[in-house]
Amino acid sequence: MRIDTTDLPGVLLLRPEPFRDHRGFFTRTFDATVFDEYLAKDPTAPNIRASDFVQDSQSRSLRGVVRGMHGRSGAGEAKLVRCAHGAVHDVLVDIRCGSTTFGRSQAFLLDDVEFTHLFVPPGFLHGFQALAEVNDVCYRIDRPHDPHQDLAVAHDDPDLEIAWPLPVTTISSRDAAAGSWKELSAALAASAKPADLRR
Repeated sequence: MRIDTTDLPGVLLLRPEPFRDHRGFFTRTFDATVFDEYLAKDPTAPNIRASDFVQDSQSRSLRGVVRGMHGRSGAGEAKLVRCAHGAVHDVLVDIRCGSTTFGRSQAFLLDDVEFTHLFVPPGFLHGFQALAEVNDVCYRIDRPHDPHQDLAVAHDDPDLEIAWPLPVTTISSRDAAAGSWKELSAALAASAKPADLRR
């Protein structure tokens, strides 16, 4: 497993190396030792280890569906995201007050060809659009989900200017009622503490 950095500090791409032959393929999708050794060498990395991930979830989405943009208040959550079947246009937005990339987004292609994992440290909005006919996305998070800490910003918020590659076919009623980036960024700035200004 190779690990690459991205334009968003702390966000990593974990790239497995599949073995392919006439039968199909075999790949190790995640290696805890490689992950822990990489983060241990990075003084700016969050204090997260593979053993911290406590919940695994999976979603299935049809082509054109958008899920997002979702985040978590308080201490946030770290997550590992991968597409086990199909392909998704995966988007992150940095919501860490004081970050040099605050409010900036980056998109990634996650699919069942390269099997890339996206490591998302605490402090990001996350969403994706399903690109294939059927798409399964797997998540691992480092603390139990608490719906009282859910954050949501509209997937088509004009200030975020996220370019979705396909016409949006379906969103949930919750996502349709999501707030704006202006509202969230103002709330984050009002609640920021000096200890939060790490990046």
